[in-house]
Amino acid sequence: MRRVEKPWGHELIWAHTERYVAKVLFIKAGHKLSRQYHQVKDETLMVETGAMDLEVGEPPKVEVRRMNPGDVFHVTPGTIHRMAAVEDTRVFEVSTPELDDVVRLEDSYGREGTSAP
Repeated sequence: MRRVEKPWGHELIWAHTERYVAKVLFIKAGHKLSRQYHQVKDETLMVETGAMDLEVGEPPKVEVRRMNPGDVFHVTPGTIHRMAAVEDTRVFEVSTPELDDVVRLEDSYGREGTSAP
C-alpha cells in the first residue's frame, strides 16, 4: 500500500497492476481536486463516507451532482470532472492503470497543466 500526500488530503493506492488500480481518496472538507480529464484512463468513483459535489462538464455548462455514501459515478476518458468535498469525504476509486494521465484545466493549488501530485 502506498500513501500519496495531496494538497486536498491524501490517497492510498492499495492495488496497482498492469490492468487496474484501486485507491481510497481522503478529501478534506472545503477542498477540491483539479478540474480535469483523462485521455485514456477510465475510472469509477464511489463515496464511502461524507459528501461531495461532483462537477461534470466544462464551464459554463457544468452539472453538479451531490454524491453521498453509496453513490457511484463512471468517469469515461475525455469527461471533464472535479470533486469538491462538502464534508470530510472518503472515496473509493477503481481505474485503468494510467495514473499520470491527467490534464488539469483548473486547480486551486497551482498545478494547472501538470500531472504533479
